[in-house]
Amino acid sequence: MADTRHLLRFPFHHLWIFVFLLLSIHGYSFYLPGVAPQDFFKGDVLKVKVNKLSSTKTQLPYSYYSIPYCRPQEIVDSAENLGEVLRGDRIENSPYEFRMRVPWMCNIVCRITLNEKTTREFKEKIDDEYRVNMILDNLPLVVPVTRLEQDSHVLYQHGYLVGRKVWYAGMKVEKYFINNHLTFTVKFHKDEQLDSARIVGFEVKAFSVKHQYDGEWSDDTRLTTCDPHAKKLVNGSDLPQEVENKKEIIFTYDVEFQESDVKWASRWDTYLLMADDQIHWFSIVNSLMIVLFLSGMVAMIMLRTLYRDISKYNQLETQEEAQEDTGWKLLHGDVFRPPVNSDLLCVYVGTGVQFFGMMLAAMIFAVLGFLSPSNRGGLMTALLLLWVLMGIFGGYATARLYKTFKGSEWKTITLKTAFMFPGVVFIVFFVLNGLIWGEKSSGAVPFGTMFALVFLWFCISVPLVFVGSYVGFKKSGMEDPMKSNKIPRSIPDQSWYMSSTFSILIGGVLPFGAVFIELFFILTSIWLHQFYYIFGFLFIVFIILLVTCAEITIVLCYFQLCSEDYRWWWRSYLTSGSSALYLFIYAITYFFTKLNITKPVSGILYFGYMLIASYSFFVLTGTIGFCACFWFTRLIYSSVKID
Repeated sequence: MADTRHLLRFPFHHLWIFVFLLLSIHGYSFYLPGVAPQDFFKGDVLKVKVNKLSSTKTQLPYSYYSIPYCRPQEIVDSAENLGEVLRGDRIENSPYEFRMRVPWMCNIVCRITLNEKTTREFKEKIDDEYRVNMILDNLPLVVPVTRLEQDSHVLYQHGYLVGRKVWYAGMKVEKYFINNHLTFTVKFHKDEQLDSARIVGFEVKAFSVKHQYDGEWSDDTRLTTCDPHAKKLVNGSDLPQEVENKKEIIFTYDVEFQESDVKWASRWDTYLLMADDQIHWFSIVNSLMIVLFLSGMVAMIMLRTLYRDISKYNQLETQEEAQEDTGWKLLHGDVFRPPVNSDLLCVYVGTGVQFFGMMLAAMIFAVLGFLSPSNRGGLMTALLLLWVLMGIFGGYATARLYKTFKGSEWKTITLKTAFMFPGVVFIVFFVLNGLIWGEKSSGAVPFGTMFALVFLWFCISVPLVFVGSYVGFKKSGMEDPMKSNKIPRSIPDQSWYMSSTFSILIGGVLPFGAVFIELFFILTSIWLHQFYYIFGFLFIVFIILLVTCAEITIVLCYFQLCSEDYRWWWRSYLTSGSSALYLFIYAITYFFTKLNITKPVSGILYFGYMLIASYSFFVLTGTIGFCACFWFTRLIYSSVKID
């Protein structure tokens, strides 16, 4: 009898050690700053840059100067990486300038008079709750918000609101007020020896105030509502500035400096602090323990059952005895028969391997801190480049499986691998970009960036897929443990719970459950414009997802083979891949329960991008399940003796 115990053991104690090592990273991973620190001496000029206007209601970013804010003499665009452009960032200079550690009160930026067009533009942005984003020394501008709970941490919202809309019930009218006075707070950490300082915080409080002055307006005009000489500061009790046609708006700002104990290397910690931190910790750890415990139990049951089956089959003395028995051994002549549409399966498996390699490498870089939020757009840029580079592994996996199916047209299958998944994603992305372009949003990808994406695809990704496919096809194909019969075996009628539809749908529940909690935080960070920097947790969830997809697919595949149904190829892919269906259903639920999107275009963008995410999740989880099942079937059929 062949000893198969060493083949079927699974080192769960190693997995637990690895998991706890990851937890020791504290869930938030390391932070390696994306830029070198800059020292400022007293009186040095600090230049504030402006970024896009963003809204959680429309999800359509606009450039800062798309509405008539105060402008510098010349608008200069900052150099942006690929990820920043795809995010819709548009970083430009501004008329706001400070002097390091020199407080400034009631500085007048500019004075404008509204007309019908500019009034309408401001009102539209206030209606859609747009926020103004600024940057100082690579730190984003934030508004501190204190929660009502005692001893709660201060939370930070990105940017300040353009204005607010107030409904007066008695007058039955609504009025729009613009935030035209900004009180900036620049926090710095001082070096006592050099008398230099580093910026560690950039906060703002926005006010709406109807500025007053005496006489005619001139360059020397002093405001009566905000006067540094009289030490009169703007506060929330001032008469607000209404947005109406032919009304005059004066934009002003204060700046104060606060010394902080926070060091430059830790200045992002407050930005990355998430709401409901304890809930997040307990939920993730609880999910981790439950899923790992259930997965371990299922795996142990499977290993004991399989060992007993293999021992029993190998102890049968005659072929007649084997044929009298039932179970998965009877399918040895059909279980490795190539499936229907085997070419398409090869393409999906190769694409999934490419996607898995991209995700794994990105996770490792993120956990090590190389994709810090200080490097805006770094994560998206890294994902695109890793996808391109992983094309060599995708082509290799496709060719190896294709040759196992005795295929010969390797160039055709390679072209499908290089173009099918990216092509579908690109078409959806192109249509969505057209809608964004129609809204004149800065989120629309410019022609130059679109050309760069196509260049990466055609000139780097496609050749790498061909290189991998060529290498894979040159290798000898994987020999099946059993030879397939010429005549397919008839499949007996299956119980309702063993039907392909039920099996596939039930198989996606556990993988989706493994990522359910983390998915909420990811969607919140993407669609509610919050930072996400808990890649330690995300890496743990990714491992749980991998193990869960593999085990649930193996279990259901074993039950299927015991029911004498040998059509496991596609079902193994769809079993774990069906978790993408639950992901999309959850995205629909999240849209109606958590988001306040009202514009049709914004809704189309949301569902379009979530469709891409769900499709990618299908390819990833389906490939994990298929590879696990592929290994499992080859293992058990190579472990029995066939006379």
